[in-house]
Amino acid sequence: MKNQILTMSAVLAALITVQARAADRPAENPKPGVYTFGTLKAPTLDAARTQAETWLEGMKPDATTSAVFAAIWDTSDTPLLDRVSATLALGDPAAAKLLTEARDPAASPPKEVPALLRDAKLPAYYRANLALAYAKALTGKRVYEEGLEALKTAVPEQVVDPAAYYFHKAVAEHALIQKKEAATSIARLLDDVADAPERYKMVATLIYFDMQGWKDDDKDLGQIARLMDNSERRLDLGRAGPKTQDIQKKIVFRLDELIKDLENQCKNGGQCQCPGGGQQPGPGSNQPAAPQPDSQIATNSGPGMVDPKKLQHLAQNWGKLPEKDRAKAMMELTKDLPPRYREVIENYFKTLARSQVP
Repeated sequence: MKNQILTMSAVLAALITVQARAADRPAENPKPGVYTFGTLKAPTLDAARTQAETWLEGMKPDATTSAVFAAIWDTSDTPLLDRVSATLALGDPAAAKLLTEARDPAASPPKEVPALLRDAKLPAYYRANLALAYAKALTGKRVYEEGLEALKTAVPEQVVDPAAYYFHKAVAEHALIQKKEAATSIARLLDDVADAPERYKMVATLIYFDMQGWKDDDKDLGQIARLMDNSERRLDLGRAGPKTQDIQKKIVFRLDELIKDLENQCKNGGQCQCPGGGQQPGPGSNQPAAPQPDSQIATNSGPGMVDPKKLQHLAQNWGKLPEKDRAKAMMELTKDLPPRYREVIENYFKTLARSQVP
């Protein structure tokens, strides 16, 4: 069974690589120093240790530091990137501070990529691996924006774990709804990294096929749901600034446009085309012959017009509304939607309520 799963993973990886390269990657001419087609891989443990030790010696360590270094590298089952990042923190207090803050779940998310990672005067080995360790910590806390920007300061050929580089880059791009960029990162992971762990390949495969279901239509409920998820994430991180407000405005506008389209389809006794693809009788029929399927939109519940100004007002003041008014507004917003989308909208406004509590 395990061999069958691995074989399927390999086939899917090959398919993804071909599709992603064809759709998302321009024709490239080989350049000196650019690794492709399975030649990009992590160094051996001995080689990585030698490289780390050489860097640390340049920081003039004392006897205690050298003993700690030996303990770091003699510990079995510790990932290579963790050993390197621990070495960087051991030799440089600035790196230690940076990584400690990034890994602290209680620390406020950064507002920009630290200048330390942008300093071209620092050794490439130091900057690249510190950027990767920093980005890995941020993506683990769902701080995708700065995590992605940190990765852009590094070169995958200079990190000790190129698989981790492309994996976390794809995760951040997927979360930020950057489909083309995520597909390219996944193709690089599956095609260019010779020793990518199977867990990375499997998750990357799932991410890729998830994105194949994305529609380019701005009124697609799946697209709106992804915007809502992104807005909720930013609010959870305490980022209720202009960028989050712009996302919320898009959500309000697209929901309103979707509702208007559905209402226009149902006017004058016509048939309504539902988000799930089904059809139903027009508003002249108030007594359905069969129970309403979840994928269809009920037509005997009134016009359901939602003023975009009202939507905006609700989004801005949801946390201040009495529970009775919230319930009434929620009924208006969700009565024409299938259950799975009602839940998305309800969760969105619940997150707004939590973020607006003084």
